[in-house]
Amino acid sequence: MGKLIVFEGIDGSGKSTQFKQLCKSLDEEGREYVQLVFPQYSQPSSALIRMYLGGEFGSNPDDVNPYAASSFYAVDRYASYKKVWQSAYASGTPIVTDRYTTANAVHQAAKLDPKQMPAFFKWLYEYEFTLLGLPAPDLVIYFDVPVAIAESQIRKRQLETGAPGDIHEKDSLYLKRCRSAAETAADFFGWRRVLCAPDGVMKSAEKIHREVKTLVENIL
Repeated sequence: MGKLIVFEGIDGSGKSTQFKQLCKSLDEEGREYVQLVFPQYSQPSSALIRMYLGGEFGSNPDDVNPYAASSFYAVDRYASYKKVWQSAYASGTPIVTDRYTTANAVHQAAKLDPKQMPAFFKWLYEYEFTLLGLPAPDLVIYFDVPVAIAESQIRKRQLETGAPGDIHEKDSLYLKRCRSAAETAADFFGWRRVLCAPDGVMKSAEKIHREVKTLVENIL
């Protein structure tokens, strides 16, 4: 089997920028790999996700319980696995993905009391990796960013793109809860942390990339 490498972090953490930088680096080296981004917004399998994030089930993230919302995302990942990358993974090709099952551990566990999170985490991984048969990650890189910096990045992006943001991005309190859930999940699952702003100031993208590249090379 190939290696499955996942980039994870709260909205505004810069993980998508780092994901693109890693893919660029792998391309320049002539590496064979498959790159994925979840959710697959352009695919039919993401219909329920788009409805959920668009507020059709309620304008507040808590209007949809974490188990139901996680199922929306799981179906999208299952469709991608069966249609896009199952054969490549089975043949040994590395898979690099921006978000995965881990995103539910961040964004959906945030809806729960901290005491309920361990049970949710166990259910989440058993549901997708045992019952659905999706591959489990070999490496999860968690981009650890303070909420204030992440929110600033989100608002900057919204101004640049003119996009209003989904129900997750509009809710500042929810972003804080996601950061707390992410910290708990990182400890629970043993994700590899990249401290992006240890002194309250964001490191340069290149410095973060070097840390990421080292982690990836150790797996590949």
